[in-house]
Amino acid sequence: MSDKNINIKVKVWRQVDANDKGRFETYEVNNVSTDSSFLEMMDVMNESLVQQGKEPVAFDHDCREGICGMCSLFINGRAHGPDTLITTCQLHMRKFKDSQTITVEPWRAKGFPVIKDLIVDRTAFDKILHAGGFVSVNTGNAPDANAIPISKPAADEAMDAASCIGCGACVATCKNSSAMLFVAAKVSQLALLPQGKIEAARRAKAMVAKMDDLGFGSCSNTGACEMECPKGISLSNIARLNREYLVANVTD
Repeated sequence: MSDKNINIKVKVWRQVDANDKGRFETYEVNNVSTDSSFLEMMDVMNESLVQQGKEPVAFDHDCREGICGMCSLFINGRAHGPDTLITTCQLHMRKFKDSQTITVEPWRAKGFPVIKDLIVDRTAFDKILHAGGFVSVNTGNAPDANAIPISKPAADEAMDAASCIGCGACVATCKNSSAMLFVAAKVSQLALLPQGKIEAARRAKAMVAKMDDLGFGSCSNTGACEMECPKGISLSNIARLNREYLVANVTD
């Protein structure tokens, strides 16, 4: 075995569906290149399971470029694994040691029921967005560019908030399974822009109400969500959401 290859054990969560109790199963994966990504290692593991006549482990993925947020895995007690500002598909096996046992679990939250193995249903985020994460626009002629002046600081903050990919790491890492950082990012990206002002009050109230209705917990104020967010969404957005929500209730 070369210095760039390692042998590991993967202790992975197996669950047939949301009604199944679920359990951990451990598989050996040998001769893994430390230059390979975590999902490539999972592919190799699944190929081995298929060759043994066993059911491969179901996990979510799409772009594998850190853009979509589909690769939502809880690895060794951390959302997206032992690195910062990355999604699982950007995690490489060089972060692990030879003979190490790696524990892989799905997001665990009431709002994210397990579909199978490591795949969870995250349509709750879509429902929150449908409740208020939009603006009403005139569908006539396209407006002139720069017709509505927006300050550079406001535009930068809005873009930072808009970088949220909705992966759910904030929910998975929060001890209360709160979706506050996600909701705050989506509210902030509109609250900072003139186009979002018209529906600001209704948006904040509707999205928070839907978040609560879907079973997400309250903010724990520990900052774990910002720490594990692959896009580094700031807690300042939660402060802005609280202000928006307070103003909406007062004006109402």
